[in-house]
Amino acid sequence: MNAMIRSYWLLAAILVVLIAVGIGMAIYEQRSPKSGKEGQEPSAWTPLSLVTTFKSDPRTSRAFAWRTRGAEYGTVLQVVPAPNGGAASFDSSATLEFEGESESIDTGDTGVQGVHKAEATGLAAGTRYAYRVGDGEKEHWSEAYSFATEAEGTDEFTFIDVADSQGLTSEDFKVWGRTLDAAFGTFPDASFFLHNGDLTEEAEEEAGWEALFGEASRWATSYPFMPVTGNNDEVDKKADRFVSHFNLPDNGNKSNIAGTTYSFDYGLAHFIVLNTESKLKDQAKWLEEDLRQTKATWIIVALHRGPYGGNQDESVLERWVPLFDKYGVDLVLQGHNHEYSRSYSIKDGEIVPDGKGTVYVVPNASGTKLNEKKEDQFYHLVHFQNGKPMFAGIRVTGQALTYQAYDADGKLLDEFTLEARR
Repeated sequence: MNAMIRSYWLLAAILVVLIAVGIGMAIYEQRSPKSGKEGQEPSAWTPLSLVTTFKSDPRTSRAFAWRTRGAEYGTVLQVVPAPNGGAASFDSSATLEFEGESESIDTGDTGVQGVHKAEATGLAAGTRYAYRVGDGEKEHWSEAYSFATEAEGTDEFTFIDVADSQGLTSEDFKVWGRTLDAAFGTFPDASFFLHNGDLTEEAEEEAGWEALFGEASRWATSYPFMPVTGNNDEVDKKADRFVSHFNLPDNGNKSNIAGTTYSFDYGLAHFIVLNTESKLKDQAKWLEEDLRQTKATWIIVALHRGPYGGNQDESVLERWVPLFDKYGVDLVLQGHNHEYSRSYSIKDGEIVPDGKGTVYVVPNASGTKLNEKKEDQFYHLVHFQNGKPMFAGIRVTGQALTYQAYDADGKLLDEFTLEARR
């Protein structure tokens, strides 16, 4: 009998230990997501948080950024044509090699890391390429990924818009990952995706950035990820973590932190990314010059704290909206309010007929943080909180722009079309 009792208590003790270990592992997984291969810690040279962006002409170039746990490694990018999307040999004579720039950053929670940025230039338009990144050493390469350059004369394309992934734990970012999976599942022909700001909750916590890119890696390694600076990305006029993770155009307002304002063209559209967190007056001068120069059929602005999006940002309303009106901005993509909001066509602070003003949209959050619906405003045509993360797909042609908003379960919740006015 005593032996049975001892066996019982021994089994109970083992069970308690196993439960404690399980809870500890669960907490670890919540706060410290792995970034290497499944179930493995990355080596010091392993490329982490790899992301591709536009920096120069999307037809002939592609930019990349990544991190390494060690700060002493070089920055090398190899690109080779892969017209059929199959396996590519980086030992062929067609391989292009580009040396990029490296620097170190002290992340605090994950130690000193290497920051790596490189750009492939002189590429052929409308061509699929395979690529890998590393430090140039024989065994120090990422796995191979692929991307496609914009075709010459592109007159029709789709892109995805999201906002406020804004997570703290790896579980939070899994929701963001599922939202992005649903977005590309709904719009498999998308050429790139825009994020309207607040990528993480705590910009100084590197584990959050690793989780953000880890959950997006299926898409961010092949489709340009073009970010907007939010109030959780630039904090106290600092945005070093945000800009260190992306290799972005350097054509923005010079008094802002480089990489927090920029513009680029794709197809028949001109995109302008603004920073609502600093230097609004200076940006207005740059914005007007940028708008004055474009000859694009469509003008699309992306920013975080919007003038017409649930809560109005008076500074943006005063500094930038008159320029949107003057130069005929078609669509303004907003974030920050964590709800769905679409305006009527607005000009000079009033509702105007379709095609005579600008439409302002907040696509709700793409992560777990969903706010209560705010009071309806005069400008609201569609305004709701569905309680689920959302995304939008935007189809651009020479005649029309079609916007479709879905929840993460794939349910269409809003749709509208703008007719071209240029």
